[in-house]
Amino acid sequence: MTAMSMRSPALALAPNGDGFWRKSLAASLAVALHGAVAVALMLGWSTERPGVDAPRVMHTQLVVLPAPAPAPAPIPEPVAAALPEPVVIPVPTKPTVDPQVQAQKLEKAALARKRVEEKKLEQQQRMATEQRNRELEQQRLSQARAASEKARAPVPAPTPAFDSRQYQPLSKAAPDYPERALDKNIEGDCSVEYTVNTQGHVENPKVLDGCHPLFIRPSLAAANTFRYQPRIVDGKAVAVPAVRNTFHYRIK
Repeated sequence: MTAMSMRSPALALAPNGDGFWRKSLAASLAVALHGAVAVALMLGWSTERPGVDAPRVMHTQLVVLPAPAPAPAPIPEPVAAALPEPVVIPVPTKPTVDPQVQAQKLEKAALARKRVEEKKLEQQQRMATEQRNRELEQQRLSQARAASEKARAPVPAPTPAFDSRQYQPLSKAAPDYPERALDKNIEGDCSVEYTVNTQGHVENPKVLDGCHPLFIRPSLAAANTFRYQPRIVDGKAVAVPAVRNTFHYRIK
């Protein structure tokens, strides 16, 4: 704009009148415009565009509060330690026995013992009777032999080559009936084998098969008490092996 105002005198000197007026009008407008700008500057006008008021915005913020601390657990009051319960040890009780049944058992056992004693006595009496009968028989034979010898001619009888007299039992005691066998009503037979020595005693008795275990001991004990008349051969006593005797255990 300043340059235009400086050239304005030259324009006035131009011969064209219309051009002069146009230029004069333009120069006037330019001067007025400059003046308006200067006044505006003086009044505080600024070329910057006025800022547009921003819309008011409400900002919200979500605040998460921490969880409240848990209340402290109550301290339990001390409790006295419970005493252990006493251990009750069961006392074994004796099985109840019916007195009537027990009395019946005792009576039965007593009767069995009595029968055994009677049987033993009968056996001893029978053995004694058999022994007496054998002695009487021997005496009778001896008397008969002597009578026959007297009746014969007085020819001397030939001397026998040997004496074949057999062994004879002198005493045989019956065994005791076992108490356990009586209580259990057990009966049976028991055979014992032994040797009769030259003195008539029993040696090496042993029980044969088939004997009940409860009868073994009384059978051997009874066999050891047996006494025999020794066997005589050629005038000398000899031992007799494999002699057997059977004991019969019965409850009447």
